[in-house]
Amino acid sequence: MAPVTLEDVKRDPEVEALIVKGNEHLGAMGFTEHSHRHLSLVAKISYNVLEHLGYDRRVAELAAIAGYLHDIGNVISRQDHGQTGALLAYRILTRLGMPTVEVATIMGAIGNHEEEYGQAVNTVGAALILADKSDVHRSRVRNSDISTFDIHDRVNYAVQHSFLRVDASRRTITLELTIDLSISTPMEYFEIFLMRMMMCRRAADFLDCHFGLVVNEARLL
Repeated sequence: MAPVTLEDVKRDPEVEALIVKGNEHLGAMGFTEHSHRHLSLVAKISYNVLEHLGYDRRVAELAAIAGYLHDIGNVISRQDHGQTGALLAYRILTRLGMPTVEVATIMGAIGNHEEEYGQAVNTVGAALILADKSDVHRSRVRNSDISTFDIHDRVNYAVQHSFLRVDASRRTITLELTIDLSISTPMEYFEIFLMRMMMCRRAADFLDCHFGLVVNEARLL
């Protein structure tokens, strides 16, 4: 049997339904966008992180699949969505014919991507954490009324550009942000994302890399 690919997962009707409904549920609660845009980007970045660092292409593919599926637990609840998402992923990937050892790797990655309790437990999980936490951008803000922005809306909307740069020769992984300082400040970014940056640092350490943060061309980490 051919290996299960990211495209196989994207074509699956069950996956599609869980993504669409999960994003709707988060929208009703006032959370930022968690649609195909976010999931496809996280899948791509997860793959690229491992590919640039020289990991096996199948491992990178598993990271991409984990990236695409990591938020499906939101269809049940935002609370502990990593845990529920891992269980949903088990059912889906097993049905698609993925070997249990690969399913287990992806489950561990998804189940440990939330900053409240997660940590990199495997290579796939480390790449997923870095990819997920680096997606900060104004396009994720659903609220169209700037006057009613809370700090999460304001910080995300202030980010005009974000890029996760991997330098294999220097073993560095750097999140580069361009922030509109008239909307928000780096201090506000740290106020709500400090736990995420600490999680990224530990994930980079797992991959034997150093994590850095550059805001408006100034290195902060």
